[in-house]
Amino acid sequence: MLPRSRGARVALAGVVVLIAALALAGYLYRRDRTGSIYHPHAPFVAQPTPTLPPTHSPERQNWPNYGYTKNHTRFFPAPESVRPPFRRLWVRNEHALLEFPPVIHDGRIFQLADDAVLSSISAQTGQTFWTKPLGRLSASSPAVTADAVYATVLATGNQAEPGRIVALNPTTGAMIWQRSLPSASESSPLVDNGLVMFGSQGGTVYALDARTGAVRWTYHAGGAVKASPSLSGGVLYFGDYSGHLQAISERDGSRIWISSSEGTLLGSGTFYSTAAVIYGRVYLGNTDGRVYAYDASSGRLDWAVQTGAYVYASPAVTNAPGLGPTVYVGSYDGTFYALNARSGQVSWTFNAHGRISGSATVVGRIVYLAALGGHNTYGLGISTGRLLFREDTGSFDPVVSDGTDIYLTGQTGLYGFAPR
Repeated sequence: MLPRSRGARVALAGVVVLIAALALAGYLYRRDRTGSIYHPHAPFVAQPTPTLPPTHSPERQNWPNYGYTKNHTRFFPAPESVRPPFRRLWVRNEHALLEFPPVIHDGRIFQLADDAVLSSISAQTGQTFWTKPLGRLSASSPAVTADAVYATVLATGNQAEPGRIVALNPTTGAMIWQRSLPSASESSPLVDNGLVMFGSQGGTVYALDARTGAVRWTYHAGGAVKASPSLSGGVLYFGDYSGHLQAISERDGSRIWISSSEGTLLGSGTFYSTAAVIYGRVYLGNTDGRVYAYDASSGRLDWAVQTGAYVYASPAVTNAPGLGPTVYVGSYDGTFYALNARSGQVSWTFNAHGRISGSATVVGRIVYLAALGGHNTYGLGISTGRLLFREDTGSFDPVVSDGTDIYLTGQTGLYGFAPR
């Protein structure tokens, strides 16, 4: 073998150094992008646990929005009596996938199935008041007030009209107004201060006049906005498919801040999860496998916990006895997590024996989740993770309540349950 020249040896050494540098960069990228991050001294704002609002009809409460409250904490402060064991009151088959839960107003349940048929149902009997076809495909919850029920459409069946939002009379189902959208929407609408707010797959966030459907303002994000915007203190929070979390003004849609997931090189994953805003923080999941907590006033990252698989689910947050403020969220790794809301540390886990795609809901001191992999719905004690309820149906967002009974969204069936 001929001896290598000095130049060849230098070139070979350079290649070796380059390979080592690339390997190190790949390791650091994987570690920084997919590992857990903790900032233990980040600000945390203590807040009292919500209670049921005063009402003239204490027997049944309204559940007007996806996630119950406008800040989407997915916590319903039910009376102690609303807990397992339950007896089944009624069941109805919608003959279509039920991917998102219904909303409730004045004793009526409003369920939007994936075939874009909106139904008004008696909470007591499960009987139908009216049904209304809105298009070909929907993947969201409606929002309801005393004056209207609002719903977004993912596919209308008309190529010239990719998306649509409608407002219907909640008593009769009659159309109040509808607006065509230049892109589809699977964002559950949020109603506040005379505005209906929602996102679209084209990256546009809309604020429409709730009475007329007229556009008040729009905001353009860098990617599809599939989540429902979350509202706290006059600020809307939402993630998008460019991997950014954004805070904008409810009044005029102007940007307040924008933040990424602090990934390196290729950036973050995508945000499908609807944010929960409480304790001065914004909590949501990401397809990079992390659950994130950001400072609500600045967008600074407080912590990020890696689960090992997609986190499509929206977190539920409440103050659990014995644990304190806690974030509840499921992952495609099949594990359901209870995380310390301040630090991000794991308080307990539950093996759902199948990937979790939908979002959990806390009703009183029970957290309900559904496993897409096993098509089961579970109810766990919020402080211990102990199994208290199981129903062999369900895939996505399982339970809402009116403070008297609970209503479980199965794969295609809607179930009414009452405490025994």
